[in-house]
Amino acid sequence: MRKRVVIVGGGAAGLMAAISAAENGADVLVLEKMPAPGRKILITGKGRCNFTNRCEIADFPKFFPNNGAFLYSALRAFDNQDLIDYLAAHGVPSKVERGGRLFPVSDKAADVVDALVKTARQAGVRIQTSRPVQSVRVADGRVSGVVAGLETVPADAVILATGGLSYPGTGSTGDGYRLAKELGHSVTPLAPALVPLEVAESWIGELQGLSLKNVSALVRINGRKVDSDFGELMFTHFGLSGPIILSLSQAASRALKQTPRPEIVVSVNLKPALTPETLDKRLQRDFTAFARKQFKNSLGELLPAKLIPVVIRLSGIAPEKPVHQISRDERRQLVELLQNLCFTIRGTRPVAEAVVTAGGVAVKEIQPKTMESRLVGGLYFAGEILDVDGYTGGFNLQAAFSTGCVAGRAAALADAGEQK
Repeated sequence: MRKRVVIVGGGAAGLMAAISAAENGADVLVLEKMPAPGRKILITGKGRCNFTNRCEIADFPKFFPNNGAFLYSALRAFDNQDLIDYLAAHGVPSKVERGGRLFPVSDKAADVVDALVKTARQAGVRIQTSRPVQSVRVADGRVSGVVAGLETVPADAVILATGGLSYPGTGSTGDGYRLAKELGHSVTPLAPALVPLEVAESWIGELQGLSLKNVSALVRINGRKVDSDFGELMFTHFGLSGPIILSLSQAASRALKQTPRPEIVVSVNLKPALTPETLDKRLQRDFTAFARKQFKNSLGELLPAKLIPVVIRLSGIAPEKPVHQISRDERRQLVELLQNLCFTIRGTRPVAEAVVTAGGVAVKEIQPKTMESRLVGGLYFAGEILDVDGYTGGFNLQAAFSTGCVAGRAAALADAGEQK
């Protein structure tokens, strides 16, 4: 008799778990609360879906500041090359971009969702949408089914792949944490990870909408550098966003939970490709070319127009000062400002605006080789519901696909001989 596997959640982890379970002989039902599966996949990578990273799989755990070692078995069982090959075989060839990030050649996240849904259905998976799950039934220490609306759906295994708290509009509203707690599992404190940062500087609003490429940033906590990144940054009405800020936000978010709260500063280098000496020479050339102009009209070749008034104000150099009167010390102070534009971090945006959720179901209560609960037989976990969160760059989606694959296979084959 085929094992009945019910999967709660139709995101990356849930769909991969469904495919894996079905391909290993199970009768699989996915219950998705939203009107369509894969909603969160559609918005990843700005709609392009950065689904994994090209780095060595042995190095993957290093990119998870929280419980990365827990993923070792799952990543080995279904690694980044497996995922790349799998999607290619199902009509989604990929390309590599900066930092080893993998995207579909089409730049369409929808292609990934369509491939997963089509493959799942071809494998015999039933996907029911607009079907929220209220509870998981347990009998004699094992799951026996789930309650969805007025119906109790029988199950030999249940996989919770409900996501976290981030982007609740995609269906990630924390349901899985409640279900896990009701089943006796511990849920570690939840916080935003990969999230925009709010700054204290009142002038930040003047830069709203400005996006900068090829800049570097580092985060200092009580004066000590703890992390850095290079790439794209965006200014918002509340502070800082963009890929490099999302990466740095994990260190900032952890520090914000400390008591007493430390001083957190993000320093942006607007010209990271230049040494201070080279940048000073560049300024000298510009100032020579614009010798007859006022300082406020001399930076157009160096900076975006929106940034110039802020830099002039912070430099302490009078805007109307003739360029040829700017002293060497003033010029060097300007160089320092351009390569060390500092922002005081006062908080993160809400977890609803985070790319992923930090915290989740405690991994010490889950078997890493199968994703099965150590507390309840036949209960499995996959994806963001776990207390594992990685940096930006495709790491979190790979973790979702890997844990989903392992959970689905284990749920289908448990007590049915050796796994494939």
